Amino acid sequence: MVHALEVSEALTRRGHHVELFALAREGETLYRPTRVPLNLVRHTPFDAPFDERILAMLDTYAEGLRLDGFDIVHSQDCLSANAALVLRDAGAIDHVIRTVHHVDDFTSPSLIECQDRSILAPDQLLCVSEPWVKRLRADYGVEAGLVSNGVDPRRFRPPRDRAERERARHLAGFGDRFVVLTVGGIEPRKGSLTLLEAFALLRQSVPNALLVIAGGTTLFDYRYELERFAERADQLGVTEHIWRLGALASEELERLFRAADAFAFPSVKEGFGLAALEAVAAGLPLVATDLDVLPMADGHSALLVPVGDAAALAAALERVARDRSLRVRLRSGGRAVVERHTWEASAIAHERAYEQAAVAR
Repeated sequence: MVHALEVSEALTRRGHHVELFALAREGETLYRPTRVPLNLVRHTPFDAPFDERILAMLDTYAEGLRLDGFDIVHSQDCLSANAALVLRDAGAIDHVIRTVHHVDDFTSPSLIECQDRSILAPDQLLCVSEPWVKRLRADYGVEAGLVSNGVDPRRFRPPRDRAERERARHLAGFGDRFVVLTVGGIEPRKGSLTLLEAFALLRQSVPNALLVIAGGTTLFDYRYELERFAERADQLGVTEHIWRLGALASEELERLFRAADAFAFPSVKEGFGLAALEAVAAGLPLVATDLDVLPMADGHSALLVPVGDAAALAAALERVARDRSLRVRLRSGGRAVVERHTWEASAIAHERAYEQAAVAR
């Protein structure tokens, strides 16, 4: 949702009328205020087999979308894409654009079908990184345009001075601990269990280490991954040294970035690595898996480790904890990455894609 909101606001600043649609549970809203008109399609969770719940969400989404009068209909995920495709096939709209951020390794039939249709059936595809443009071409035989993610350096920035950082740490309750932050919750794609194993190893050499996990709001049900994570944390004896904060208000999250000491990004698969970019913009030393989609993949602004390698992840975090010159070097390299990725540039790339859609219509 971050990408959709930031691009919408950037397009609005450039003079376009944009409205956001999202599927949400009762009582849920955006993680921060926005002046972009927001239309929430409400769904009520219920106990049923997983595929039945997914199909119910799709039906609710398709029934709740009201897209008359829009020149461009742009979906950011498979659920919204399938809902828009239902309306297109019924003649209510005539052109659907879909941004494929990444392709998940789903196992449920409903999600596999949802994802495949959202890639093969839209009228126009976009990706947020060049490797995924190539993968869609190789795996699905489709062509996608390229748009980028960005970061807002006014929100994700280093502390202005020591006093601001100390206040952020005081409000967070970190004390003098070495704080490893990660954002995205606990789920298989985020490499959460690898991070847990790495954190237990890290505490053997950095006994005051604390792992803080923020975010994790999703429409999908990862209860079994959460149970595995909790059980393994107990076995490793690190439960009390892990803080799971859940979804946070934007101001709290931004302050958390300024209070932490390092950012861990152990993902198995990503479309771009937006949270990693936000961490770099905030001046946090980044330790990440060596995914080719990361804008920090050159190694000058992050320490990169193999996917699934807990020992390498722990060793890299220990280096960050002990080596001040390394932390300075990573922050310096990160500034160049941030300068190359702005939401304004992303909005301009979207305008070019929308011009193509206008020609096609």
